[in-house]
Formats: sequence, C-alpha cells, structure tokens
Amino acid sequence: MNREMIDINDCTILLEEASTDKAIVDSCFFDEPVIAIAFYGAGDVGLKVKYKGKTKEFHHTKGMVLSFYADDQVAFEHHVSADKPLQCLVIATAIRQLDRLPNGEGEFLEQFLHQLVHPKDHYVEGPVFKMNPEMFLLVEQFFSNTYEGGIKMMFYKSHMSALLSHYFGQLAKEQSTEINASQLKKINLAQDILLSDMENPPSLTELAHKIGTNTNTLKKEFKAQFGVPVFKYLQNERLKKAYNLIKNEKKTIQEAAWAVGYDSLGSFSNAFEKKFGFRPSQV
Repeated sequence: MNREMIDINDCTILLEEASTDKAIVDSCFFDEPVIAIAFYGAGDVGLKVKYKGKTKEFHHTKGMVLSFYADDQVAFEHHVSADKPLQCLVIATAIRQLDRLPNGEGEFLEQFLHQLVHPKDHYVEGPVFKMNPEMFLLVEQFFSNTYEGGIKMMFYKSHMSALLSHYFGQLAKEQSTEINASQLKKINLAQDILLSDMENPPSLTELAHKIGTNTNTLKKEFKAQFGVPVFKYLQNERLKKAYNLIKNEKKTIQEAAWAVGYDSLGSFSNAFEKKFGFRPSQV
C-alpha cells in the first residue's frame, strides 16, 4: 500500500495505490469536514462508503470521478484484490478553508457543488461520472511522475489545476445541457398549448406563466426553436389549418376563418394571401 499526501494552496492531494495477491480492505477517514473529489485511475477497486448505519457501494470504479462532502463519521473502504487494484487520487479541502482557495476554486465549488458546500448530512454525494481522456491521462501522470523536490511540487500544482479545470469544465457542460433540455421541454409545451386552442390562444404573459418561465425567455427561446416569434408561428399554423379546412374538408371561407380565430374576413383573406400567394377563394 503506497499513500502520499501533498498540501498545495489550502488543498490536500492524497495519492493511494495498492495491489495484492489476496483480498484486503483499506479504510480511510477524514479527521475534519471536507469537500473532496476522488479520481479513480487504472485500477478497478471496490468502494464502500459507510456512515450512520448506511452503506453506499461502487463496484466498477475505473475511470470514475466521485465528489462528496464527508465529516469524521464517514468511513471509506477500498476492497482491493488481485484483479481489482487501487489507484485513487483525491483532491480535498476543509470546509473552513473554502474562502481562502485561490484561482476561483471556492466560487466553482459554490456554483457547481452547492449541495456539498452546504451539507445536510454526514455524507453528501455530488456528481458521479466517468473521466474524459484528458482527465484520465492527467491522473495517470500523477502516479507515474519521477520528479523530486521543488520540481515535483511544481508538477503537482500545475497538474492539480489542469485536472480541476477539466472537472469543472465537464460540470459546466453537463449543467448547460440540463438547462437546454429543460428549456426545450418548456418551449415544446408552449407549442402544444398554442396548437390546442388556436381560436383563443393565451397572451404571451399567460403562456409564459403556464410553462413556468418569463416572457423574455419565452420569446427568445421560442424563436430560436421555431425560427419565428410566438404569434407569427401561431398565425402560420392557423392559416395552414384554414387552408386544409377549405381544400380538404370543403369548409366555406367564413367557416375556416372562424375555426382558426379570425373574426374579420378581410383580415383573414389578406393574411392568407400574404402567406400562400393567393386568395382563399382561389383554393
């Protein structure tokens, strides 16, 4: 079992590496509350997190990134065996040191790992995902470097910054994807609401309220999704429906106009001609 601890800029880097011919259990505790990010390298060790009579298990840790808050009541058990060696790099900082972290790390922790900065239990888990190739290579370099003295510390400092940059960059990308997916769901709901009652559509304010957003966001995101403003989209859909009613269902022009919410035949005919290039009477 090889274990090395390096203190850099109010953070501690913990490097753990172990291989064995027989099964062993290596336990680790933190003597004060910390926020940590664990990067699991080439090994595929088993992990158990134990606290308050609870146990969380991870069976396939190779390439895994695990962020967490833990106090001194939490035990981390690595179950090492011949086919599951341990290679784990942990970057940790004490809760009391968050305001002192350089390079914006404290702000990024607050932004992306808010639940860890404001924990509600002895153990709180943050995002868990697989490392990208750049992160995996950086972790490998931590375990393979042969530098000594000041050069070694320079290496650790630069690689820690690079690794954290990739980590927070990944979180930012995932957060953006989640936001985009959420917004898309709302805009699609707005579309459904408009099409469900084209005769009496809600106002912009009402529509924004129905989908849980504000009018500015609704207008911006709707146009980005459909290429036209909200009520231009609604007008186009009204006129397409009216065209179908006249051509395929043999409705009169008056009936088609009323069916899609037009009270004025003149307004309807003008809008129809502007869109299709001919009057509804020519259908």
